[in-house]
Amino acid sequence: MKILRLNEQIKKEILDELKMRSHSDNDEYTAVVNEIIENVKANGNKAVFEYTKKFDGADISEADFVVSKEEIAEAYSASDDRFIEVIRKSIANIKDFHERQIRQSWFNTKDGIIVGQRIIPLETVGLYVPGGKAAYPSSVLMNVIPAKAAGVKNIQIATPAGKDGKVNPNTLVAACEAGADIIYKMGGAQAIAAFAYGTETVRKADKICGPGNIFVALAKRAVYGSVSIDSIAGPSEILVLADETANPKYIAADLLSQAEHDEMASSILITTSSELAYKTADEIKAFMEVLPRRDIIGRSIENYCYIIIAEDMAQAADMANEIASEHLEIVTKDPFADMTKIKNAGAVFLGEYSSEPLGDYYAGPNHILPTNGTARFFSPLGVDDFIKKSSVISYSKEALRPVYKDITDFAAAEGLFAHANSIAVRFEDDES
Repeated sequence: MKILRLNEQIKKEILDELKMRSHSDNDEYTAVVNEIIENVKANGNKAVFEYTKKFDGADISEADFVVSKEEIAEAYSASDDRFIEVIRKSIANIKDFHERQIRQSWFNTKDGIIVGQRIIPLETVGLYVPGGKAAYPSSVLMNVIPAKAAGVKNIQIATPAGKDGKVNPNTLVAACEAGADIIYKMGGAQAIAAFAYGTETVRKADKICGPGNIFVALAKRAVYGSVSIDSIAGPSEILVLADETANPKYIAADLLSQAEHDEMASSILITTSSELAYKTADEIKAFMEVLPRRDIIGRSIENYCYIIIAEDMAQAADMANEIASEHLEIVTKDPFADMTKIKNAGAVFLGEYSSEPLGDYYAGPNHILPTNGTARFFSPLGVDDFIKKSSVISYSKEALRPVYKDITDFAAAEGLFAHANSIAVRFEDDES
């Protein structure tokens, strides 16, 4: 693992390298994705089934496109009782966290004037749950629960089936426990297209949420405008901000927790301690000898993983803000004080016992987070992603009379005389 001493040149090189992980510049895949979208748009279910056979090896038809009650029951039988117990505990935490985000409509009334804001849940959402290199029942919970809390009426899930035509049983149990309304056996760009435009079976969604591979990310970007999306998720990433008080074994374990996702994942330690830097590198080597996904981890470490030595915590925090990581752990003498230096991060984990997987599975905050530096302007998935807002305005004639000339003068100043007229016409009798 590369150990670098932070300076302006190193900073620029690292930021440039991390930008290379973006899904935005992949012309090689964009043409393929656009072809898939157009095919699904034109041919509906038929195209979805063809791509499912081609990419997933699953022979899906109208008869088994939607996961049946029997398959749900079979999934419960196949799932471990302990898993079901844990998932219910996780749901309670995730539900409690997201219900605290719920907004209420509001109205302000004074002297014949009413202004306000209505909060309206989206009608239909399409939630994507990956199912490629690993199954992610946790992503089911993080998608469905905030949508339920927001009051979404139709919650649809898309997740790939295996070659046997079956969906991972833990994924199905999670969907059922969280309260999904329907589950489709489809993945990839074809699933995004089906949600964006609808098919004979799939209801057109108002919004598509959830992470996926490069094909899913590019498809979401392509259909945006026909449908809303949450964001375009990139490969997983973690940044650990640490000083000499941190435990190098814990830090190494946390870095590798993201490196095992895929070869494009990024794991970065920024520390003010040279001793911690080298000890952490040694611990990473030791873990690499025993972890099952060490081939993926090894490529991730080689590509986009760094140990960076900073002069002080101010320089370290500045670099962390530039990177704007999906996950940020602060393992320092006073993590709460150091958190105040951080402006850009998807989720922040404080203290040596708050490791990143706590957020993935159990604590309650959403694990669908901004990546590739987009934490500078995006937020974690939440209830707000599943609502829309309408402004409300009501003036009585008595309330409008003393201000109508202000409005007509403003409209006239912009050269929009029909705007001015639509106000003035209401007071013609007053002028006569």
